Amino acid sequence: MNKIFLSLSFSVLFLGCFSAASYNGKLSRNFDGEKFHNLEKTEMKSFWDLIVWKLTTTDGYWPSNTNDVKQYKPNSFSKNLQISFIGHSTFLIQLDSINILTDPIWSERASPVSFVGPKRCRIPAINFSDLPKIDYVVISHNHYDHLDIETLKKLKVHSNPTFCVPLGVDLFLKEEGIENVIAMNWWEEKKIKSNFKINFLPSRHFSGRGFTDMNETLWGSWMIISDTIKIYFAGDTGFGIHFEQIANRFPNIEVSLLPIGAFKPRFFMEQIHISPDEAVKSHIILKSKKSIAMHFGTFSLADDAIDEPIIELEKSLLNRKISKENFLIPKFGEPIFFDK
Repeated sequence: MNKIFLSLSFSVLFLGCFSAASYNGKLSRNFDGEKFHNLEKTEMKSFWDLIVWKLTTTDGYWPSNTNDVKQYKPNSFSKNLQISFIGHSTFLIQLDSINILTDPIWSERASPVSFVGPKRCRIPAINFSDLPKIDYVVISHNHYDHLDIETLKKLKVHSNPTFCVPLGVDLFLKEEGIENVIAMNWWEEKKIKSNFKINFLPSRHFSGRGFTDMNETLWGSWMIISDTIKIYFAGDTGFGIHFEQIANRFPNIEVSLLPIGAFKPRFFMEQIHISPDEAVKSHIILKSKKSIAMHFGTFSLADDAIDEPIIELEKSLLNRKISKENFLIPKFGEPIFFDK
């Protein structure tokens, strides 16, 4: 019960007080002049829904610290595709001598403050000081577990990478002194090097760093494309029509990074976080050669226990007769190599 009241107090006292810069650009299919919208109707949960969740369900077990991560020191670069799982939704993608980070978070908490909020139970699998020079950072949306501003500021000093972000998130980064930013809308494409381009694509989610700025910046997913390889990073998402649309536009995906955690309770999470079984369905729809699980085992954000996403994913793979070689559960910090 103490955890319930701590969570509610955190929401009232802190999340309601923090907000980020808002986008005020031209109207589009997914922007009505004030708010961004998903491709399909998605119910935004209220504070009272949060109360119902916290008072009617039970948290799954999470230890305070697993002590099971052996930190890994990556190579400076890789010619062939190499992907290392650092934790939560943070990956180091290395290909053609380019280094890319996804939704990097090295902070102890996914929170606007350092003393309360979801605390990591696994250390980052790569020490920040051991990172190679980072060329690009892709951000899926502005929630605290995906946009960790302290980490982004450290990356600016470390490598001054180009930050690729959804519409509106660029305004927040620039307020924080980060100027090397590309902001994109859904279905936009940018060439980032002679043989590299990125596409910003839909997801089914929402944005906001407080209760007063919900959906005032965009959210989404990313396709990273070299001459020979497509890598899809799903960010945070519920199940939806965007997977089929992406599959139709981008055939022959080499690898998809798909979330499996923070999926319970379903009445609260169903439209914004896919379940492990829906992650497998998404893998099938995308026709991805391989997929890699993410968004698990780092921060306790929902009711699923620390190992529950993996257990449910393995059940789904077995039921759908899909090999674990094709939908990988990554080890923290251990690089996964792909032949070009």
